[in-house]
Amino acid sequence: MKYDYLPKQDPAVWQIIKAEEQRQNDEIELIASENYVSPAVLEAMATVLTNKYSEGYAGRRYYGGNYNIDDIETLAIERAKELFSAEHVNVQPLSGSPANAAVYMAFLNPGDKVLGLKLDHGGHLSHGHSVNFSGRLYNFVQYGVDPESGIINMESVREIALREKPKMIVAGFSAYSREIDWRGFQDIADEIGAYTFADIAHIAGLIAARQLDNPVPIFDVVSTTTHKTLRGPRGAIIMCKEKYAKQVNSAVFPGMQGGPHNHITAAKAVAFGEALKPEFKEYAGQIIKNAQAMADEFMRRGYRIISGGTDNHLMVIDLGNKGLAGKEAEKVLERIGVSVSRSTIPNDPNPPLNPSGMRVGTPAVTTRGMKEEEMKLIVSYIDRALGNKASEKELQSLKDEVKKLCYRFPIPTK
Repeated sequence: MKYDYLPKQDPAVWQIIKAEEQRQNDEIELIASENYVSPAVLEAMATVLTNKYSEGYAGRRYYGGNYNIDDIETLAIERAKELFSAEHVNVQPLSGSPANAAVYMAFLNPGDKVLGLKLDHGGHLSHGHSVNFSGRLYNFVQYGVDPESGIINMESVREIALREKPKMIVAGFSAYSREIDWRGFQDIADEIGAYTFADIAHIAGLIAARQLDNPVPIFDVVSTTTHKTLRGPRGAIIMCKEKYAKQVNSAVFPGMQGGPHNHITAAKAVAFGEALKPEFKEYAGQIIKNAQAMADEFMRRGYRIISGGTDNHLMVIDLGNKGLAGKEAEKVLERIGVSVSRSTIPNDPNPPLNPSGMRVGTPAVTTRGMKEEEMKLIVSYIDRALGNKASEKELQSLKDEVKKLCYRFPIPTK
């Protein structure tokens, strides 16, 4: 993007931005929750829409002068409805955790019992962890993955649900590499009279592109962030059955938030428009092909993938048999220009700040145009780096190779 004022007015900020731009161009991004937005999304975020306060909803604002804001919010809503076959959409949530907080506020009272996936088994902090608002305000009980297969055992989920009788069942994850049985969760909820809530933040783009099953027509309420595989701005939306629209809207505003960020709403609309195009389906399909190629190559080199593979964009790697923990692996790979995130594994014996695994994902490298052969090459870089972590010469050589690969696949700028 062309910047006319910032470099002159605040060179200190400008230099940091330029340094980060260079880092993103020169390095490989494998953090599963990150991606590169299009120049059009970037431009939408840098518009005069940020100047406008718009508490309320289209046609029912608490400030004057919002007719253009009503138009952009309505456009974003209609595009999201089309993408996800949703009856009702609220596009105002500022990010994923506030969206989830609004969902809980809309359907629950403090102290109500909720069933969610354990954090170290692939869940999210906002799915009931004790240090998070969700675990502090609500009575969460949790299910996990099978210790042998690493896959959610639906019969075990049913047994817990029948025993605990939660008011809501949460399905979704931040570090689980298999398809979710949405219909199975709904059947269990129907059996006990519970609400169903799907958090599809990680896989929304894959669902929108019809590469994975869609819970929106099945579940009572669904939240998602708008970045990650959906490749939009940092933000979130909530989708629900029409009969729950009023309570969801009230939970977002005035329950959780004041005015929405209108420049981000515009960027969401742009990203949804991009996701409705045929080429996005091809992109989403390639994300999965790349992840599966990467998982196969890791396993061929002796790494253990939790659940034995992936159906989506990510995988969690147990580094125990390599004599490493997640924090050390993350730091070593950062030295060669490869970004990953440390991750817990199911029933992790190590502490959260230095867990036993690492999580990798393919949305960002796929956006750059890389395919299966590049995934195998990247795994070779990772394997060499972890096996030669004490060799400054080898790490520098790998950093040079990473940079050469990145120059072959520049971040899209047009």
